[in-house]
Amino acid sequence: MDYRLYYSAGACSMAVHIVLEEIGVPFAVREVSVARGENRRADYLAINPKGFVPALEISGEPKILTELPAILVYLARRYPEAGLLPHSSAIDEARVLEWLVWLVGWVHGVGYGEIWRPERFSAQDTSPHEALGANGRRVVQEAYAKIEHTLADGRTWAAASGYSIVDPFLLVLYRWGNRIGLPMRTHYAAWTALTGRILERSAVQRVLEREGVAIE
Repeated sequence: MDYRLYYSAGACSMAVHIVLEEIGVPFAVREVSVARGENRRADYLAINPKGFVPALEISGEPKILTELPAILVYLARRYPEAGLLPHSSAIDEARVLEWLVWLVGWVHGVGYGEIWRPERFSAQDTSPHEALGANGRRVVQEAYAKIEHTLADGRTWAAASGYSIVDPFLLVLYRWGNRIGLPMRTHYAAWTALTGRILERSAVQRVLEREGVAIE
């Protein structure tokens, strides 16, 4: 196998899982369930001391590759024939990275971090956790309004250049919106349409089946 992906079902690692299927290279997977705390077990920490997913083992590379944006960009650049990162111009590539950095750093890292992992922001004192969760929800809702506004201009995919490494992560975030009770279908029509197009892709269908994940 060229790669081994360490993932948790339905987590942000699903975007990498989809990209591996899209590029069509041999890979193996190992589930590390965040819900069951497997990412904090000694055997996984020996692989990835950060204790997060995704992590990508690369054949011939002594060190494991971590961090979602790094893994997605690596795969897209390593396999340009898949067309997941535009190479026609610097600005087209930058627009994809602009999406990815904001979604990962702000929407995922801050918004959902405060909702689901408030202890990361206040480990010793739990009294701010409720307020952190409320702020995280505000961050997510404001970001989702921006995402919907951007997608509503008639584009087919997140990036004007075409289907890219951004779209699988938008699928993850769409599912997360449903999980926290946001009315995704009724309030985010353009994003829902984009999600429908993503779900038509055979690579995506294979990953959803393998991870046992449904998109409501």
